[in-house]
Amino acid sequence: MENNRPLFIAGCLSFIASFLHLMCIWGGPDWYLALGAGEEMANLAAAEDPYPTIVTSTIATILALWGLYAFSGAGLILKLPLLKTGLVLISAIYSLRGAGGLLAPFVTNSPMIQQNSTTFWLLSSLICCVYGTFYVLGTIRLWGERNTL
Repeated sequence: MENNRPLFIAGCLSFIASFLHLMCIWGGPDWYLALGAGEEMANLAAAEDPYPTIVTSTIATILALWGLYAFSGAGLILKLPLLKTGLVLISAIYSLRGAGGLLAPFVTNSPMIQQNSTTFWLLSSLICCVYGTFYVLGTIRLWGERNTL
């Protein structure tokens, strides 16, 4: 398997996102607000409700798993189960979140969307588009290699 730089970068980006989610738990309400989780999550964290910790640690775990899948596809660690399927799904999720988030604040009045600023939606969605692009490029490159998936 040749060097797959896009998947290496994708994995690093997912690990950074995972780490930032863990920092919200450690940093408390101010971190939840600073990273765009919204006022409700920050208030629940301030009240020491377990919900923000459970949700945020679950997201952090998923993002770390996605980083492992990218590193597996890049050939840096052992081949994980369902590698091809996993990378396609991860690519799709990041890309759809990115594209959907660019539209959401402009096409819905849902309180779930409107609790965050348009700036948050645009910035976080652009970040997801970048992540998705690295996953897509790396997955396409990996797909073209013989007998690796």
